[in-house]
Amino acid sequence: MRRDDLIQHTSARRLLEIRALNLDFGTPRGRMHALRDVSLDVPAAQVIGVVGESGSGKSTLAYTVMGLLPENADVTSGSILFEGKDLLKMPTQARREVLGDRLSMIFQDPMTALNPVRTIGNQMIDIQHHEQVSRSEKRTRALEMLHRVGIPDPQIRIGAYPHHFSGGMRQRVCIAMALLVKPALLVADEPTTALDATLEVQIIHLLKDLQKEIGCSILFVSHHLGAVAELCDRVAVMYAGEVVEQGAVRDIFHNPAHPYTRALLECDPGRIKKSTRTLPTIPGEVPSLLGNSKGCIFRTRCPQAFNRCLQENPVEYRIGLDQVARCHLLDEERLVSA
Repeated sequence: MRRDDLIQHTSARRLLEIRALNLDFGTPRGRMHALRDVSLDVPAAQVIGVVGESGSGKSTLAYTVMGLLPENADVTSGSILFEGKDLLKMPTQARREVLGDRLSMIFQDPMTALNPVRTIGNQMIDIQHHEQVSRSEKRTRALEMLHRVGIPDPQIRIGAYPHHFSGGMRQRVCIAMALLVKPALLVADEPTTALDATLEVQIIHLLKDLQKEIGCSILFVSHHLGAVAELCDRVAVMYAGEVVEQGAVRDIFHNPAHPYTRALLECDPGRIKKSTRTLPTIPGEVPSLLGNSKGCIFRTRCPQAFNRCLQENPVEYRIGLDQVARCHLLDEERLVSA
């Protein structure tokens, strides 16, 4: 299947284009292949979800886009085109100028994302360092955004410190800071993980409203399928550093093509119709990412694996107009139908 054919159905304008991205981490035990041949598009003004188990590479992908990688990380091949420019080839200073301006991020834990010894107001003013306006104007914009994200009494709370806020309120502050610069792309790395179910719904609805209001794109990393279904236009399913399936949210949730996607959806508590004390799980463990492995990365846990899965790495196969998956079973089905 040609990727260009799929792109024509997603959007005429692609804001972010990740192509054949491979990333390794150097460890005492050898090189760990954290991202393997990852390709993903984020069209303008759309919300793209990235889902998968813990350790699937979701957050690593988000941090690679933002350039926030540790020293032992090594991008071995691929490109990340943002507004037509390869972020990986940008000089350090040029990339820094993009961050906090055209590119912004919401982190998992709002308490560690905020500076504990500086007031919320000072941090919100500082993040507008690209804006050539007075400090008073920046403070006014900060107050307006705090009000927009639902912080009560913003005139008073702007002088408070992060520990004066609850977890949900801190995350609202982080969202306000990330969107204050009106980015073209917002990267949200599991922004609701540290929140309870009620607050999670509120934050999802807030992000949805603000995304439409500002018109930005969002790369939304999450393990919560319900949040992805509620917020996202498209979704990519990751497993052990690979994107195994991607497409429109409706297609993925109603017609999953990859065995891993089907297993992941079956584990969603929201889909369990009968009361039970035993939650469904995917048998086995995520494979080691050390060294080079031949064959399908999911083969050891797949109930439908056959000989070809042990020998060949699957390529992308197209299902309909707007969905692709990496699975040999899709090729076998085509051969039978032919």
